[in-house]
Amino acid sequence: WDARSAGEYRGEKVFSQRAGHIPGAVNLEWTLAMDHERNLRIRSDIADILEQLGITRDKNVITHCQSHHRSGFTYLVGKSLGFSIRAYDGSWSEWGNLPDTPIEV
Repeated sequence: WDARSAGEYRGEKVFSQRAGHIPGAVNLEWTLAMDHERNLRIRSDIADILEQLGITRDKNVITHCQSHHRSGFTYLVGKSLGFSIRAYDGSWSEWGNLPDTPIEV
């Protein structure tokens, strides 16, 4: 689960040496999981949104962003939904700065 903005995911906004996303990553920007009408609580329909994206309880999910600040929230969302979820704390600041990691744009 790539919690960065759509522009970062697509490689349009670049904050590392290389731009794009980890192959197989699904993008849902972290604030889209928040209910702005209910003081930024987790959206009541977030499980449905994630399911439509293919992020489901039957999968092992790894969440990341640029520096694991934003994906800290998505990790908590996944845990609250009972997902098998882990956090990639190196996030894109590590992956996008390594010369040999696979990247999709």
